[in-house]
Amino acid sequence: MRFLPAFFTATSLLLSGTSLPALADALNTKADYAYILDGDTGLSLYSKNGDEAFIPASMTKIMTAYVVFERLRDGRLSLDDEFVVSETAWREGGAASGGSTMFLDLGSKVSVQDLLRGIIIQSGNDACIVIAEAISGSQEAFAEEMTRRAQELGLKSAHFENPTGLYSDNHRVSAADLAKLAYLTITEFPEYYDIYAEKEFTWNGIRQPNRNPLLGEVDGADGLKTGHLEISGYGLVGSAVRDGKRRIIVLNGLESIADRASEARRVMRAAFNDFKVVEVIQPDQIVGEAEVFLGTKKTVELKANELVKAALHSDAIRDIEVELVYSGPLKAPLKAGDIVGQIVVTAPGMNEIVTPAVIAESVERKNLFERALVGLGLTG
Repeated sequence: MRFLPAFFTATSLLLSGTSLPALADALNTKADYAYILDGDTGLSLYSKNGDEAFIPASMTKIMTAYVVFERLRDGRLSLDDEFVVSETAWREGGAASGGSTMFLDLGSKVSVQDLLRGIIIQSGNDACIVIAEAISGSQEAFAEEMTRRAQELGLKSAHFENPTGLYSDNHRVSAADLAKLAYLTITEFPEYYDIYAEKEFTWNGIRQPNRNPLLGEVDGADGLKTGHLEISGYGLVGSAVRDGKRRIIVLNGLESIADRASEARRVMRAAFNDFKVVEVIQPDQIVGEAEVFLGTKKTVELKANELVKAALHSDAIRDIEVELVYSGPLKAPLKAGDIVGQIVVTAPGMNEIVTPAVIAESVERKNLFERALVGLGLTG
């Protein structure tokens, strides 16, 4: 079989499967969970326990805000709508609770616009409860909507039991799904995403800084949210843009605020410097030849029918392998565009990519006389 250059380093016929080469942890993060997403393509660049659901703490509030953003977009809410602070919101999420709070006054009216800043910038549990009660009647009902929407968005690991991220037995989501949620927030709601980059917010005379350690410290950082519970450690969902490229990172299970800050900055720098998205195969690129049985041509070229990109550590680029997988020889007639196999792309530390291999040009079947000669072994 014949291949064009550019990443094509291995071929295979009648291949039943491929194995993913082993690779030492390229990031070597101290976080228990870590994930890096390319914010332009949505491709995964790195994963450490990325698909394993964990306790997200206040990173939950990204989903809380997402539900609000959807209702704003659909016209079911307005930024100027005002909601009353209930006793539940005041007691469970206010100053007396000892947790993150917006310092809302009992019985006061607060606009959606201010509540969003209380949720995103101040991580106010009281603001989350006010929103949940106003939209769904209770925290439990709102959490059910959060879970339903997350599942509809493809965030299969997500199960929310409250809008705040306060501990609950079955409140879980994976790093991969948090990264995807951040990606959806950024791409679908640019008009509201800017709130995540605001460095402080003052309510009731109390100024609170944004807890995101990336803001003002990493070039291009513009979001998203931190989280912490004693049981799950310190975590962060972060995003930044550099030279027109966006990266999204998720970390969780760090031991201290200082660890979260230093590791978040290190991982974000690595996300830009050490991880790449490369174009491995172009649309219509010829990837090899296949033998043809009973055809007017002895061989036919096979090609890709779509662009294939790989997201991986820079050190793994040289080890990308592309294999053409088909069962041959192919029996004529063959029609251009027919799928006859697979193109499998592998590299260390990267999940394999599989895309169809198609016939590049039609091949007619030999006529009856020619086929008879083949049957008699007089020709090939």
